[in-house]
Order: sequence, then C-alpha cells, then structure tokens
Amino acid sequence: MTAPLETEDYRSLLVSALPPAQDADTVEPTLFNLFTPDSHRLALHVDTTVVRGGRGVGKTFWCRSLLDTQLRDVAAEEYRIERLRNLKVSPGYGAMLQPELYPGAGELASLVGSGVRAYDLWNAVLLVALGQNELQGDMEWTDRIAWVQANPGARDRTIARVDKQAQADGLTHLVLFDALEHLHQDRIQADRLVAGILQLALEMRLSTKNIRCKIFIRPDMFDGALLHFPDASKLTSNAASLQWTITNLYGLFFHYLGNHESPGSAMFRSGTGNWTEHAGRHLPPSTLLGDQQLQASVFSDLAGPYMGANYRKGITYTWLPNHLMDGVEQVSPRSFLNALSMAVDETRGKYASHTYAIYHEGIRKGVQSASQTRVNEISEDMPWVRTVIAPLVGQQVPIDQGLVLDLWQNAKLTEALVKEAARTNAGGSETEVRTGPRYPDEHLRLIDELIALGVMRRRKDGRIDLPDVYRIAFSIGRRGGVPKVQPQTAG
Repeated sequence: MTAPLETEDYRSLLVSALPPAQDADTVEPTLFNLFTPDSHRLALHVDTTVVRGGRGVGKTFWCRSLLDTQLRDVAAEEYRIERLRNLKVSPGYGAMLQPELYPGAGELASLVGSGVRAYDLWNAVLLVALGQNELQGDMEWTDRIAWVQANPGARDRTIARVDKQAQADGLTHLVLFDALEHLHQDRIQADRLVAGILQLALEMRLSTKNIRCKIFIRPDMFDGALLHFPDASKLTSNAASLQWTITNLYGLFFHYLGNHESPGSAMFRSGTGNWTEHAGRHLPPSTLLGDQQLQASVFSDLAGPYMGANYRKGITYTWLPNHLMDGVEQVSPRSFLNALSMAVDETRGKYASHTYAIYHEGIRKGVQSASQTRVNEISEDMPWVRTVIAPLVGQQVPIDQGLVLDLWQNAKLTEALVKEAARTNAGGSETEVRTGPRYPDEHLRLIDELIALGVMRRRKDGRIDLPDVYRIAFSIGRRGGVPKVQPQTAG
C-alpha cells in the first residue's frame, strides 16, 4: 500500500505531527493523542491496583487520562470497561502541586523527618478524597495527620459510610498515585512512603467494595517497597504492566500521523486504509494496528525498506525497535518517537535530497539520541547504574562475565558504591540507607540486578551483553553495531 504523499509532504507531516521530545510530565493527554493499545487494557481495569512500568511507557499519561471524564469515557468504550464510566476519581499523589489534596515533596520530607508514619499520612490523603469534613479547607497536613491518629474510629466509620453510599449510587471511588519517584530524595524513605500507599491500597481492596487505589509505579520501586511491606506481594495477583509490542509502537506512530490537523494527515489516512472517526479523532484500521507486513510496507514508504543497499543491512521496520529494545525486550514509546523525530531532523539537515522522507543514517542518529536520553533517565533515577557501568567503558560486547567481574574488582567498585551512597545520604540518621544496588559487595548478584533492570542481558553462552539503547551512550562498543557516542572533548 502506498500513501499518496511526496517526500517533502511526508517530512512536513512528520515534523508537525510527532510530539516534541518532552518529559512525560509536561505532555497533557488529549483526544488526539489518546491511543489505546490492547496490551494496556488490564492496566485500566478498576480493580487493577498496581500498574508497573519504566520511564516513558505511559504511567503519567494514563493517570491523567483517568482524571479526565471525557478521556475516561473514550477509554471505557474502546476498552469495553463499563465501570470506567462510573468513577469518582481523585489524585492521591502526582507531579502536579496540589497541596489541598496531598502534600508536596518538600512537605513530605518535613513530615517524614518529624517521624510521621507513612500509613497515617496516606490515610489522611484518603479521607480528604472521601470528603471527611474535619480535614477540609486550608489546613496543615500535620494537623490532618494528627486528627487521623486521634480518631481511628471516625476514620473507619467514614470509609464504611462512603463505601456503602458508593454501592448504592453504583460508583467506585478511585484514588490515583503517580510520580512516586518524586516522593523523597532518600531511596529508603521513598520505599517506606510507597509501602504505606501499598498497605492502604491492600486494605481498601480487602475491606471495601467500592473504594480502590491505583498505583502507577516503576518496577524497581515496587520491589523496594516490598522490603518494608512484604504483604504488598498480595497485590501482584491483580497487577498489570505497561508493555509495548512492535505493532503497538508503529500503531502509535501512525495514530499521530493520522490525527494532525493538516492536509498531509488527511492524505496519509486516505492512502492507508479505512480510518474511522470516534470521539472527535481518527482511528486507524485494525490492519494498520496489528498487521506487521502492512505496517512494514507503510513505514518503507517513509524510510525505505532497508538500512542500506539491501536487506543484509537490516530491514528498517524491525531495525529501529530492535535497537531501542532493553534487556527485557521492551521499547518505550517515548524512545521510539524521539528516535523518529531525530531521524527526520537529521535527514532534513544533512540528506534533504534523499529519496525517502527518512534516511537510514538519520535512523541511526535517532537511535544514538534515544540511547543518550535513556542513559540520562536511568542515571537520574538510579545514579549507581552509571557508576557500575563506568569500569566497562571502552570494552566491546558481548563480554565474558569473568572480565566484567575483574574490571569491577580492579576499579574497587564496592568502595565506589559505598562512597556514592554516603555522599547521597550525608547527614541522614539511617544506618542501612539503600540508594544504590541491593548487593553492592556481591558482584554476581549485581549483574543479576542489572539484568532485571534491562541494562544487561546474559547470552546463552554465558557472556554478558548490553542492549544498544544503553550500550551506545555508555560508550561501549559492538563489532558491526551502531557506533557508540563519542565523549565530547574541549576544543
């Protein structure tokens, strides 16, 4: 299938329709960018308490969509989840500053420092959401928490009354928790705060019928909270993960191209099947969402079929996601769309006369850019990862596990991790603060932790590999692979 667009028309559409490379917290969900992959349906179920996902996979997007009545109704129809229409939704924590609904990061640090129990804190947040009269208005959170501590019976009666009324009204009260990485700068304190949220969520799930919590969380933070509230593991039976298949990623890409307000978008739709309209936006045909052969044909109209002269250089359709995939075979849509945006910019800037709208060298540059962004993100979330990988810089993968262990030993990695933790937690009173890996002095287990994070993977022959999305920006080589990012030198 060939869309009736010329090269420059395609480039103009790509530049206009692709989202800018912004942090997820700054992108508001709208009807036009609401995309509903089948793989996310379980995450939207009202009784799904824990929604796990790494950076850039859509946690904040879905959280904000659930707070919007119109978007919630669209999701209810497209996912066939009728209960989404009968919700009263409140934010329990998020990136937006809403001190009347929950304490911000600065106030949280003060509350934790004064010895407030996380469970009491989140109970106060819950009661505010449920309309507890004594906790409304311009009131300090210390006073709200003190009221909760002093009135456990009133707390229970309010929850029971609201739950009973919700049943009578056919409603579910849903409290959403997002942006948990911003709870506290100390990892152990953040873990305890998350454990308090999970404890409250489990209690609501077991003791009420129509009061639910939904917690959008990174997998490593969920695992960390288990150290402080082991019963949280009971929530895994109804947990979901935000995952993206290759067809999902290209479906999202085509959704953006088909929902821009421009003649090029209309031409793209007319050349790619029978699009339909729903809730003010255009929906791609099912074949364009789930048929890899058709998706590959449409993408080859934009970028050509091959990453060079022939198929031996790689197929563009599979090459791009394969080189953005982490060690657990996941690609974030943010990385995917950012790589495409950079590929278009690179093509327009250096290869404007090329036959296709996206030149394959632009795609390589896009992968390099996405790798740098991904490494920056994981370095921000878990600074210790960069410390652990630093001794491997300049090596080539796959690499013998024994060599990895020797390089770490020679670099005195354990000492470096201990010093880094000490700097991070200077002035703290905790004796076992975990800001780094769980086992900094057990290097084999450290490899396993990196594998679980998707930063490393172990090949069948036992050698250690790094996926390109991390390898490139970490300046680790691979014979015949995408070139690593060269360190910048002062000129």
